[in-house]
Amino acid sequence: MTDLSRPTSSASQSAPSGRLRIAIAQTEVAFDARVNGPRIRAQMREAAAAGARLIQFTEGAMSGYPSGPGKQALTGWDIDWPALRAELEETAALAADLSLWTIIGAAHRLTPPHRPHNSLYVISDRGEIAGRYDKRLLSYSEVTEWYAPGLRPLVFEVDGFRLACLLCIEIQFPELFVECARAGADLVLLSTFSRDPMFAIQAQGHAACGAFWLGFSVPAQYSDAAPAGLVGPDGRWISQAPGDGQASLVIADLDRMDEALQVALRHARRWRETARTGELHQAAQVEDARSLATHRF
Repeated sequence: MTDLSRPTSSASQSAPSGRLRIAIAQTEVAFDARVNGPRIRAQMREAAAAGARLIQFTEGAMSGYPSGPGKQALTGWDIDWPALRAELEETAALAADLSLWTIIGAAHRLTPPHRPHNSLYVISDRGEIAGRYDKRLLSYSEVTEWYAPGLRPLVFEVDGFRLACLLCIEIQFPELFVECARAGADLVLLSTFSRDPMFAIQAQGHAACGAFWLGFSVPAQYSDAAPAGLVGPDGRWISQAPGDGQASLVIADLDRMDEALQVALRHARRWRETARTGELHQAAQVEDARSLATHRF
């Protein structure tokens, strides 16, 4: 995995911290950026008031997403691009005012006639675009009708923590989470517009295998299947929003000193990093006729 941006905030360039407070948004998402923008900014203010340094929003949080109730294909989804840009710019300005890193899902316009990307904008605490993650592995409907796939991963840093981004159905591809682990990600931000309860179970499994935290953001209208929340590096939920279909905000800390997480952070993570290189296992391999005889007791 490759870093595509350098942190712009002085806080991000300081010595590594043992704790990072984040907010994970469960937002009601419409097909109109002018409706979504005020909802997003209200949750940003709530997150900042709670002391969060970063807030994660769901897939398509600002632009909407062409599935679910009132499903629309992009060919019939008339995106008001000037309105979308205006709402994103207003949101970026608020991120600077609040000193709040903001990760927000939106369609990203390409040059016509190319389809847009399905993206996560990473807006720094200075209100600058620190990077953009474009979904690489799309669903069949996305890749044939709705979006153009992205090309590269994204890793960035906030206050000494290393973060990676993934989107929705990419949870079905374990190799992407191995990629995040190899990049040294402390937190993977998985934003989805899905009503599949299996995604929450898979999120726990990926977090446990990679020994990293995982932020799981969903739209409020789909929270009955799997609410938003934060999974710890041991695969257990640290905090979850209510699954009642209502907008909510999860405030949780990534705490490197948490005693309950020391096995995952200090032992499991380091061992798996070493095991993936293959060096120790290769050195421990033996030449033995009984090892080669795979059809004998």
